[in-house]
Amino acid sequence: MALSGMRGLSVFISDVRNCQNKEQERLRVDKELGNVRTRFKNEKGLSPYEKKKYVWKMLYIYMLGYDVDFGHMEAVSLISAPKYPEKQVGYIVTACLLNENHDFLRLAINTVRNDIIGRNETFQCLALTLVGNIGGREFAESLAADVQKLLISSSCRPLVRKKAALCLLRLYRKNPDVVNVDGWADRMAQLLDERDLGVLTSSMSLLVALVSNNHEAYWSCLPKCVKTLERLARNQDIPQEYTYYGIPSPWLQVKTMRALQYFPTVEDPNTRRSLFEVLQRILMGTDVVKNVNKNNASHAVLFEALALVMHLDAEKEMMSQCVALLGKFIAVREPNIRYLGLENMTRMLMVTDVQDIIKRHQAQIITSLKDPDISIRRRALDLLYGMCDVSNAKDIVEELLQYLSSADFAMREELSLKAAILAEKFAPDLSWYVDVILQLIDKAGDFVSDDIWFRVVQFVTNNEDLQSYAAAKAREYLNKPAIHETMVKVSAYILGEYGHLLARRPGYSPKELFTIIHEKHPTVSTSTIPILLSSYAKILMHTQPPEPELQNQIWTIFNKYESCIDVEIQQRAAEYFALSRKGASLMDILAEMPKFPERQSALIRKAEDAEVDTAEQSAIKLRAQQQMSTALVVTDQRPPNGMPAQPSIGPLSLVKVPSETVDSNPGDQGLTHPNGVVYKEDPQPPSQDIIGDLLGTLSIEGPPGAVAQSPQSATYEAEGAPSAADAAALVPVGEESGSVQPIGNINERFYALCLKDSGVLYEDPNIQIGIKAEWRAHQGRLVLFLGNKNTASLGSVQALILPPTHLKMELSLVPETIPPRAQVQCPLEVMNLRPSRDVAVLDFSYKFGPTMVNVKLRLPAVLNKFLQPITVSPEEFFPQWRSLSGPPLKLQEVVRGVRPLPLPEMANLFNTYRLTVCPGLDPNPNNLVASTTFYSETTRAMLCLVRIETDPADRTQLRMTVASGDPTLTFELKEFIKEQLVSIPTAPQRPQGPAAPPPPVAPASQDPGALLAGLL
Repeated sequence: MALSGMRGLSVFISDVRNCQNKEQERLRVDKELGNVRTRFKNEKGLSPYEKKKYVWKMLYIYMLGYDVDFGHMEAVSLISAPKYPEKQVGYIVTACLLNENHDFLRLAINTVRNDIIGRNETFQCLALTLVGNIGGREFAESLAADVQKLLISSSCRPLVRKKAALCLLRLYRKNPDVVNVDGWADRMAQLLDERDLGVLTSSMSLLVALVSNNHEAYWSCLPKCVKTLERLARNQDIPQEYTYYGIPSPWLQVKTMRALQYFPTVEDPNTRRSLFEVLQRILMGTDVVKNVNKNNASHAVLFEALALVMHLDAEKEMMSQCVALLGKFIAVREPNIRYLGLENMTRMLMVTDVQDIIKRHQAQIITSLKDPDISIRRRALDLLYGMCDVSNAKDIVEELLQYLSSADFAMREELSLKAAILAEKFAPDLSWYVDVILQLIDKAGDFVSDDIWFRVVQFVTNNEDLQSYAAAKAREYLNKPAIHETMVKVSAYILGEYGHLLARRPGYSPKELFTIIHEKHPTVSTSTIPILLSSYAKILMHTQPPEPELQNQIWTIFNKYESCIDVEIQQRAAEYFALSRKGASLMDILAEMPKFPERQSALIRKAEDAEVDTAEQSAIKLRAQQQMSTALVVTDQRPPNGMPAQPSIGPLSLVKVPSETVDSNPGDQGLTHPNGVVYKEDPQPPSQDIIGDLLGTLSIEGPPGAVAQSPQSATYEAEGAPSAADAAALVPVGEESGSVQPIGNINERFYALCLKDSGVLYEDPNIQIGIKAEWRAHQGRLVLFLGNKNTASLGSVQALILPPTHLKMELSLVPETIPPRAQVQCPLEVMNLRPSRDVAVLDFSYKFGPTMVNVKLRLPAVLNKFLQPITVSPEEFFPQWRSLSGPPLKLQEVVRGVRPLPLPEMANLFNTYRLTVCPGLDPNPNNLVASTTFYSETTRAMLCLVRIETDPADRTQLRMTVASGDPTLTFELKEFIKEQLVSIPTAPQRPQGPAAPPPPVAPASQDPGALLAGLL
């Protein structure tokens, strides 16, 4: 970038670098943008030098992160300049500022094509660089043939040809049809004979893309790739500039071996022998050295060679050599090499006859479980899991159990699952399996899923020899003063079923078993109580004739829970109490559980379904996935959780609550959202009445009767009852509709949280949802406080965020159950991508008893949260105000129907919404001038200026002018301020009977055009 002689550009760069803070830089940049915009309006008076200088300034401003939304035509026009300095500027700036879908690029296609087919090599390189950077389907269709001619031309210099190869690669990724397979295979083979390593490296990148889609057409290239590897391995005719720390062109070696992995096999014996000689040379010649750069290059080649060896299914001797080399790598100090060694050793497990060789390094792999790097610990766990079999299962599982006590919480769930699976698959005897699972539950109860203890119960039930042993072990764990609730479940179940087998032993009498189980009763949740009740009933059944004292104790417990609010507990208590009065017939009714039918383990099935590790994939599949990630990506507008794309939701528009329509098995009852919340699929078909699905929000709710009332979710209004808008926010499920009403006004709570950062968002008799927020620039963090107000748990708790397109939101895991009188916290991360008034919706539901309650709540992540008040002096205000001349950067509107407010109250209102009123800037005392800074990912920090001109004779109207450097921000901020100033009445609910006449409204609010504008 030659900047010599451009004094104005140098001064501007110097001024920007000398700015002491971001605000000064922004003001200097805005001033320069205004100057450039003014000069471009008089384009005929610009000389080529001036146009080039101003376009350079635009590029520099764009590189600083500011949005440049003008001057694109001037940059494109420089491409047609006859001289190199102007043409260079045009190509560079166009490639940086425009994307493949920009309309201005169509104007440059002919010029770019003329430069490609011309004889000026410098112009050819500029044009190829532009096409390679931008790509695009139109470029591919128009220029692919000319680029191919340059690539195969013998008269072009290597500099042009290697750029042509990379350019063709980009066009092929955009549109694979540009390369004709039938005619291009022979040309590709000829390109691999190229002696220039730059052209050969670029051509090899093109070959990798071609063979990933269709390797059948390029068999003739396979021997050429092997010859290229031979040339590089023997360091024959390699220029010094392509030797990196003594390694001949490591990039070309990696690309060549990657291309070979797309061919199923090497059939020619001579070619196969030559290839294995090269791979042997690479394996023997790689070692760990102190130079980091040489290490990186040599190991990149080595690990690609290992992948190729595994793909070709080499002889056992070479495989043994690979494993020995990897064993040396997992013992070095460099963490990156250790990680790669463990990962590649895991991949080697899929090769036959090497498992025994890998077992020799078991001690070193177990040592890696204690590595400070969690990624290395994960790879070591995967490797131990993959290499385990009957011969070493006992040692590996014991090591995993020992490591479980000190493992990270992020790994404990995976560690527990894999230890349970290994114990089940390779148990030398069933008693050892029971010991392992009980130890697992004791050490990591929070991370042990129900499937694990379900499985051990199945084993105990199906094996009579195991039942007395399992009951004795369960009794031992219950003796501990503090055990996990899962241990209480499994111990109570086993002792209830099989405790009578040990009745002759001391300490195993029915009364003693009941006492030790009941001691844990106060520490368990409602989900465990049904298992305890069943255990009590079983103990009572096995004491025939019953002991009066034990019988009275158990009957007292049954009587207590006959009035429990939980249906499951209530039903069990009532039934067991009734059955226990039947005397000896109780033994027939509560007999031992029958054996479970033989079926596949749920644990193993879960592991197979969730297995995505690269160790379970072949190298070819892995490479195909990597190739697809760099090819043409077609963007799917649907959200990742499979739900339809949601319409944007504005704070002054109607909120549409979408119905979840997810394709799944009819038997599937639950669906999982990416944030970990499980929600249930709505069995009802989606409503065809779009208006009926809309819920009213801040102000505009449409004309009366616009919201249809569904029979399933009808609400009522009565004196002292919540408003219709509040009742409409609740969507109870089934026949319990309208049984749970919110406390307080939901709209007022939302309004209050728009002005402050903490408060209550929603409250009803069962739950209170509070919010505490912290905002910094374009990012925010909200914490949802979910408080259970009852003495019973709230179940089936689900939370789903429906974000608008301009917000990126991530909600942490929400627990499915909230204990009695407890409060849980759920952090929510928010990032503002661009200006918009749309709001996010929280779809929250819970179950209390038989009632399922669903509520849709707007979250106070509104536009003013991303404003930062700033005071502007007259010296800063007036130049900025003049530089933003006219639409769309400066918008003016006469607003009628304004709430009549005194000027001081209006100033306080502006300050409340983070707009700083700057006194003394407007000489008219009836006017206000305010300023603020808006933050988003696209606009960064953007200064916004507002001027309000009021009429003392009529306070219901005013003229408002809003200006900023972004057209969208200007419009959205203008509409946001107008919404706060204009009094728009809410639409009443459609009356069920005779209704009172509606209150008078302002004329502007009855205008259908005004209502439609508010909705849009």
